[in-house]
Amino acid sequence: MKRFACGAMARCLMPACLIFACLAASAPVRAQNQAVDDIKGKIFDARMAKQTFAGGLKFCNELDGKHFYFQARDRVLDLEEYHRSLENLAKQQVFNPEKRRPWTEKDATERWEQVQKQAVSDQANCQLVASLPALEKQLDELEKKP
Repeated sequence: MKRFACGAMARCLMPACLIFACLAASAPVRAQNQAVDDIKGKIFDARMAKQTFAGGLKFCNELDGKHFYFQARDRVLDLEEYHRSLENLAKQQVFNPEKRRPWTEKDATERWEQVQKQAVSDQANCQLVASLPALEKQLDELEKKP
């Protein structure tokens, strides 16, 4: 009876061991495929940034997190100067065309937060597009490996 129990148990465990052996052997391949997929995703993001941020790319040397690309005027603006301008618009209650009423402190604060995020985003877009050739080279090297 003991032999039967041991034999049955061995037969039950054998498929699990085979599956484990197959998975363990394919782990490096899966890791390489994951790395290739990650690089392909970064390349896609860089190409999209290159298309959507085409106007701002010529200003990348100025987009350092303290400046942002103002698409409406196709130029780079300094964050601190822009902040002062927003404060003056609110103080003077100049008409805000987006809200269809005079600027308020709240409007100025909201816009200030937006442009701060935009400055960081612009800087990241420039870095991503600049990394595109290196990413493509890295992808070629990974795909050449067996």
